[in-house]
Amino acid sequence: MDMMLDLVDVFGSAPLTGNPLAVVHGGEELETAVMHRLTCWLGFSETTFLCPPTDPRADYRLRIFYPGGELPFAGHPTLGSCHAWLAAGGKPKRDGVVVQECGAGLIEIRVSSGSYAFRAPPLTRTGPLSEEERLAAIARTGVDPETVVEAVHAKNGPAWQILRLRSAADVLAAKPEPTAPAGTDIGLAGPCEPGAAADWELRAFFADHQGRFREDPVTGSFNAGVAQHLFDSGLAKGHYRAAQGRMTGADGLVDCTREEDGSTWIGGRCHTIASQAALSRP
Repeated sequence: MDMMLDLVDVFGSAPLTGNPLAVVHGGEELETAVMHRLTCWLGFSETTFLCPPTDPRADYRLRIFYPGGELPFAGHPTLGSCHAWLAAGGKPKRDGVVVQECGAGLIEIRVSSGSYAFRAPPLTRTGPLSEEERLAAIARTGVDPETVVEAVHAKNGPAWQILRLRSAADVLAAKPEPTAPAGTDIGLAGPCEPGAAADWELRAFFADHQGRFREDPVTGSFNAGVAQHLFDSGLAKGHYRAAQGRMTGADGLVDCTREEDGSTWIGGRCHTIASQAALSRP
C-alpha cells in the first residue's frame, strides 16, 4: 500500500480553529525512528500512523508520536485518526462505535453526526503534587502563586500535572517559560464566568525534543485528565464544556461528560483539511 497523508483539524469550533493532526495511512512498515523523524519534520504537536490491529476486538491500531517520542495515548490524535480512518473507507465492527488499539490498550470512540468522543482511559497516577513539583510547575507555567487552588497529577499517557486556578482570567494571564526538561507536561484549568460560552478555560504545555516549552492548541488527553479529576472530586457534574487555545490563535471547544456507569467521555468535532496526499517513503 502506498503511503498517504491526511491533515485533520480536531476540536475546532470551525475548520482551522482546532489542533492540527497529520495522519499517515500505509506507513506501518516504517521504522520507529523514521516515524519520529517525520513527526518532527511536520512540526505538529502529534502525528499518527494507522496500522492493522493485533487485537481481534480492535478496528485498527494507532501509533502516536510527538516531537519528544512515542506516546501510549493522546486525545486529539485519537479522534482525528478515527475521523481519517472512517473517511478512507474504514468499517467498524460495531455500528456507531470504533475501537482503537494503542499503547494504552483498547479505546472506544463514539461517532455521531460528525462529532467524536473517546472513552477516557483510567488515570495511572493521581494525587497531589509534592511541594517541589508544585513550585516547579508554578515557575514553568508563569502563573501567580496566589491564584493556585490545587496542584495534582493526572497521568493517562502523558504525565500531566494540573494546576487548578481561581479563574479563567488567571489561566489566560499565565506567561510560561520558554524551555523545560523533556517529558514535562503541565496544564492549567480555571472556571469561566457565568454565561460564558464554556464552563472551564484550559491551557496545556509540553516540552518538545529540543527542550522548548510549547503550548498545545487543544489537548484531548489533558481534557480527559481534568475531567476525571473534576468529576471525581465533585467540582463538575454530568456535563461541561471546556475552551482551549485562545493564546495560540485557536478556538477549541471540548465536551466532557460523566455517564451513570462512571465512564468519562471527551468529545468534539473533526474537519478534514487535506485528504489522501501521496507521501514518499523517507
